[in-house]
Amino acid sequence: MNIGKEDLRNAAKKGILSEDQAERLWMFLSDEMREVPSFRVAHILYYLGGLIAIGAMTLFMNQGWELFGGWGIFGISIVYALAGLFFVDYFMKRPGLSIPAGILGAFVVALVPLAIYGLQNALGLWDGDRIYREYHIYIDWRWMSMELATLSVATLLLWRWKLPFMVMPVAVTLWYMSMDLAPFLFGDADVTWALRRAVSLWFGLAVLLLAVRVDFMTRSKKDFAFWLYLFGLAAFWGGLSLMDSGSELGKFFYFCVNLLLIAVGALLSRRAFAVFGGMGAAGYIGYLTWRVFSDSPGFPFVLSFFGFFVIWLGIRWQRKERQITAALRSFLPAEIRSFLERND
Repeated sequence: MNIGKEDLRNAAKKGILSEDQAERLWMFLSDEMREVPSFRVAHILYYLGGLIAIGAMTLFMNQGWELFGGWGIFGISIVYALAGLFFVDYFMKRPGLSIPAGILGAFVVALVPLAIYGLQNALGLWDGDRIYREYHIYIDWRWMSMELATLSVATLLLWRWKLPFMVMPVAVTLWYMSMDLAPFLFGDADVTWALRRAVSLWFGLAVLLLAVRVDFMTRSKKDFAFWLYLFGLAAFWGGLSLMDSGSELGKFFYFCVNLLLIAVGALLSRRAFAVFGGMGAAGYIGYLTWRVFSDSPGFPFVLSFFGFFVIWLGIRWQRKERQITAALRSFLPAEIRSFLERND
């Protein structure tokens, strides 16, 4: 729920609050919102600058860095990381600067794969047929050492500074790991696309369960689970969508799973579930349109009326939302009900 200054003024006009109380409450909420990510100019600049810096040391890294050699790459990474940690600590001691602190913390975590690559290269432990820039392009089980080190460092930093954006590189690393895990466990020669898809699906499901656990453990406005949900869904939904259903029943089951994702998103108040579930459901309907009922003149009429029916359901849901939600949640344990009500 978004509350604006005009809402408080209207409350004051109706006698719910005095004008002085409304003004003081707005000042309090404004101070609180400085710590909540939003589309403010300052926040946009924070994230734009941070993502440029992170991208420079990850996705946009060029081959020229190989000229520094292993020790050079390791040393530069350590200097950057120490500078980042200094400013994280500096910003955390200043009010209203937790967002740039979290972005710099994520920058430090994103440096870990580069540092580990440089160290392995310097010690002669790296194979040599892959370079760092390919870490973000190719699936290879040898990246696992970099990924495990990243997760370890991120855990320590999250324990020291509980900043939500630092979970972003953790979620990306888990996503990468979901792809590298199959060749790591079964060997490159024995890995098929079917096995990769299965590992991605189950690993993504595990990350989603972890995200739910983190969500339930977090009792603050800070959203630590967002990135875990996003990349866990990417791994799960990607593996699910790439699987060969083999039959019309299997494709319908895929459609039902995507509808379930939408329902879970509504229950948890997580839009990412609705986005992925909506894409999957739309894909299935598109499949029906172009493959199964491509020559049926009545199909567009049936589909359009189905769309109108869904809109009607939405209207009915909106009118009875409180009663329906209360009825559904009455079957849940009290702790879960409290968590869901906190996120409404």
